[in-house]
Amino acid sequence: MYCANCGVKLADTEERCPLCGAVAFHPEITCPEVDPLFPKGKIPTREFNKTSVEIVIISLFLIALFVTVFADYMINRMLSWSAYVAISLVLFYAVAVLPTWFKRPTPAIFVPIDFFGVACLLHYINFSVGGDWFLSFAMPIILYLGLTMTAASVLMFYLKKGHLFVIGGFIIALGLFVNVVEIFLTVTFPVRFVGWSFFAFVPLLLIGLSIIIIAINKNAHAILSRKLHF
Repeated sequence: MYCANCGVKLADTEERCPLCGAVAFHPEITCPEVDPLFPKGKIPTREFNKTSVEIVIISLFLIALFVTVFADYMINRMLSWSAYVAISLVLFYAVAVLPTWFKRPTPAIFVPIDFFGVACLLHYINFSVGGDWFLSFAMPIILYLGLTMTAASVLMFYLKKGHLFVIGGFIIALGLFVNVVEIFLTVTFPVRFVGWSFFAFVPLLLIGLSIIIIAINKNAHAILSRKLHF
């Protein structure tokens, strides 16, 4: 329990804040007894029909897909760019809509699925334009970012403590991700390595280390938890 005025952590038995004197609760105030609106054990519940909502959402996606294919054919007399939109719609559905149909979607399943969809989209673009950058650039980048995001989301989802360590490590991993992007850019494309990624890596490294230090220091962690209420 925390003081609503200054944020100091209070014991459950304290009636006033020892720092600012604000009243934590009012034991002298009693709530009046009133008759319940519904009999005990017979409170009506509002059922949510997920099937109907899912049918509506799928119908909207199919309408968007039909309009895209129809417009592509009417403009070009062939199917050209509509495939990109179709794959993007499926990817958007998998990322934003599909997890909502589960009571407690686990990131260990849905995060890799999302990155697999991104990999499929980029692979199709690479194949359709006749490029050779997927295996040497896009695939390593997606693999690194997908593993990092999956590990961070799984730890945040299952761990009850130590979230600051996970956040700090993830920020440092993002800094390394920028270095990975520049390295594979120079390997795949005719780009000279100039080290611009270090300008992004250093601030992210310092931020991540600062968060980890706060997590290690109990006093700093207590002050931050009082201020942010976590």
